Amino acid sequence: MKRNIFAFCLSLILLCGCDLDYTNTGAISPDNVWSDKTMINAFLTDIYGRMMPGWSYPQNGTDEAMNGPGSLGSYERGQINIDNCGQNLSYANIDRINFFLDQLESVTVLTDEEKQQLRGQALFWRAWDYWGKVWTVGGVPLILHFQDVTNIESLFVTRAKTSECVAQIIADLDEAIASLPDSWSGSDYGRIDKGIAMAYKGRVLLQYASPLFNRNNDQSRWQAAYDANKKAIEFLSSHGKGLYQGDFADIWYKEQNCEAIMVNQYYYPDHNYGQNATRPEPLTKDAANNGQPIFPMIMAFPKADGTPLELDINKLSDEAYNDQFMTDFYTNRDPRFYATIFCPGTEYPSKDMLTDGKKYWNTWRKLVDSNGEEYIETMVKQELDRGVGAGYCGYFNLKGVDKDLTIASIYEADVDWIEIRYAEVLMNMAEAANEIGKTSEAIDVLKQIRQRAGINNTTGNYGITATTKEQVREAIFNERFIEFANEGKRWSDIRRLMKFDMLNKIKYRATLRPFLKDNDKVNGFDWTKDMYDPEVRKLFYFEYVECVDGDTQYSWNLDLNHWFYPLSKNMLDRNSKLEQNNEWDGTFDPLQ
Repeated sequence: MKRNIFAFCLSLILLCGCDLDYTNTGAISPDNVWSDKTMINAFLTDIYGRMMPGWSYPQNGTDEAMNGPGSLGSYERGQINIDNCGQNLSYANIDRINFFLDQLESVTVLTDEEKQQLRGQALFWRAWDYWGKVWTVGGVPLILHFQDVTNIESLFVTRAKTSECVAQIIADLDEAIASLPDSWSGSDYGRIDKGIAMAYKGRVLLQYASPLFNRNNDQSRWQAAYDANKKAIEFLSSHGKGLYQGDFADIWYKEQNCEAIMVNQYYYPDHNYGQNATRPEPLTKDAANNGQPIFPMIMAFPKADGTPLELDINKLSDEAYNDQFMTDFYTNRDPRFYATIFCPGTEYPSKDMLTDGKKYWNTWRKLVDSNGEEYIETMVKQELDRGVGAGYCGYFNLKGVDKDLTIASIYEADVDWIEIRYAEVLMNMAEAANEIGKTSEAIDVLKQIRQRAGINNTTGNYGITATTKEQVREAIFNERFIEFANEGKRWSDIRRLMKFDMLNKIKYRATLRPFLKDNDKVNGFDWTKDMYDPEVRKLFYFEYVECVDGDTQYSWNLDLNHWFYPLSKNMLDRNSKLEQNNEWDGTFDPLQ
């Protein structure tokens, strides 16, 4: 897993494959791969390298975050057509997987158990790739064996029904579950094991049971999702997995902890990545300021007792109300808030720029230029003598931020990405449980999630007031927003539950900016102080900014008649057997 052996082998083929006057018995040929265990494993490792998901960032375009002014895409603004959102379905990975599976059948250098485990991993990745396609456009051509490129006509395949694709995906996952070991250890840690395949099956079935695919609310789909996730929970729990009980932030820093189910291991110098884009200026270089949490995200986290944080925007003009709300905002919040969201005037990990205990003061001042025009400027300019970019919300992601990075080492991050957490499997089960009438079981999961988060149970039920199926459904949706903030799940939740109208009602991307009450107070300001100090908070007030984009054309206006993406014109032109989705004036029904 820690080396792309196959890429190395391919380079040897290029070096040794020339035709000389003697027989090079040491040369590596494609045929030799299948007679060597190391090479066979290297081929599969190459598939991992191409397909393993990596670090996701706060999702621009949702109510989670924004990348700066003007970054709301045309799709989110309802400006959609086949040209700008048509999908090209790449089968490159499917092709490699099918070739591997076909070749594996005749391999003689592996034991039956070894062959079975390799096949199980490959089937998992085939299911992963196919579900990604079906999730996007509905049913797609099902190709289950390596294609003969010399038979041109056989390359053009019609779309299978969505239900047929799902049946094949689940069949692949079931065989993988039966074939894979309970776990891997040592250098094999991170490979697909039984628990990962079970957890992913639960995710797929939950998404397939959701309104996006299940307009008639077929209860059998919810039952299947519940059963799959419950089995995954039981298996994972019996093998030492569970909710991480330490500091919530440490889920990302304590490697191989009990909550990590499916993991992409990052390490320097061979498999590191850059965190420059999601860090604030001037604490980074090149791209910066992406993934800034916006108003719905920063308000979603409840108080420390689990009750909602509430704001009457119209009362912010009242100084006493503003002061009290600022205290409520910064103090005694859900512990996950402090592990996930950086707030202006608090600690940000940047040991080369924020030295001697300085906090990051990207709070604001209102100033007047020489022409008498008012403008705003962040206090960072005075603190660090360096300007910052425009379009600030003022808030940034903290989840998984590599605390050891400096500007010089910004591309050397090595925090592991956890694609599937135990908490997700638990909440997937809870959502399905609620839909089949096991509402009390769903509420119990919500309690477990909040208890682990560190919510004080002073109000009873950890602040959970939902009791009916409809209320619990909304409570789960909201809890996922908090628990999985900045983990790349928000858009899929909104889409699968067909909640585009929620974003449309929000309309603009807003924020709360803390402003200095008296501009002269910046002189001699103690940059080591923070907003948790009540005397410091008295120097500031909150101002609600309705449209951080600064241009009202950047507002959510998602089309409520288009839920699946179309196939691109290029795809349709290349294969006349393909049908376009019926939402896009075609004949293919992605709900069948």
